[in-house]
Amino acid sequence: MAAYIIAQIHITDPVLYEEYRKLVPPTLEKYGGRFIVRGGKIETLEGDWQPKRLVVVEFESVERAKQWYNSPEYTKAREIRQKASTGSVILVEGV
Repeated sequence: MAAYIIAQIHITDPVLYEEYRKLVPPTLEKYGGRFIVRGGKIETLEGDWQPKRLVVVEFESVERAKQWYNSPEYTKAREIRQKASTGSVILVEGV
């Protein structure tokens, strides 16, 4: 069953965040992840949710998503993201 990592991000240090953006694609490729949404224009249709940046990454399974998130390859990038932004990250099973 597919799984999705969804991140709501507010970039606080654009220069450092750019370093993060460059590091992530090779880590995703190794674990079979692919961007479904990466930034882009956001329009709120209901409610008051106003995310600054939204990212959705698809994996073949929850296990594979967790392997990527906890991998040595992504750990360095994640630490940079956490210094360069604030936000929330969730993992959800697909259908």
